Amino acid sequence: MEKVDWFESWFGSPYYKILYQSRDEFEAQEFVENLIDHLQPMPGSRVVDIACGEGRFARQLAEHDLDVIGIDLSYPAIEKAKEDEDEHLQFMVHDMRFPFYINYFDYAFNFFTSFGYFAHDRDHMMAAKSFAAGLKKNGTLVIDYLNRDYVLSRLVSEEVAERGDYTFSIKRREERKHILKEISFLDDAGHMRTYVESVAAFDLSDFVQMFRKAGMILTGTFGDYELGEYHPTDSPRMIMIFKKQ
Repeated sequence: MEKVDWFESWFGSPYYKILYQSRDEFEAQEFVENLIDHLQPMPGSRVVDIACGEGRFARQLAEHDLDVIGIDLSYPAIEKAKEDEDEHLQFMVHDMRFPFYINYFDYAFNFFTSFGYFAHDRDHMMAAKSFAAGLKKNGTLVIDYLNRDYVLSRLVSEEVAERGDYTFSIKRREERKHILKEISFLDDAGHMRTYVESVAAFDLSDFVQMFRKAGMILTGTFGDYELGEYHPTDSPRMIMIFKKQ
């Protein structure tokens, strides 16, 4: 049987949405507004939202007179996102590691730590090259990633999250240069399920090196969704803006 990567099985699970149902939608909307104010995209700019999930960020981008395509590996997520499609907003199933619409987009966005999921660096490099390939010359890429040192210094090793009838036991640790989050719970049939989220513990220099190899340069870095100054140890996020050369 073919092995399924953790992000395919977990993100496609109904329990993923149950655990993360309390995510701050207002914060996400404010983040997009702040990015639009900073980037000042021209009306009609071509935009791709990479790893778009069910399309919450893509929908917000499309409200700014942009032509947006959202891509994601999850069939259930894209099926849900397609309910909101119109002439300026489309969704497609696609693996970020492979090229998509070469030299086509003015802007590419990768929100909410939707990078660093792979076990091998070659896959991350494939994704970086794919991101760059989709952009026109001088195109802009925005990556919203966790800030490694901030996260590791505040890592909660164990906690319990109650979501209605479900109790999620969560354990976190750093292992092999990845931040792991082990999630265990009883499913609807009373069976114990366990999923492990794994995100590469990249720092800013890792991204700079990786995307330089892909033909992109870092032009700005922010530390939070208000686009405040980035501090390596104190900022909750690492929001990077790259330009294609």
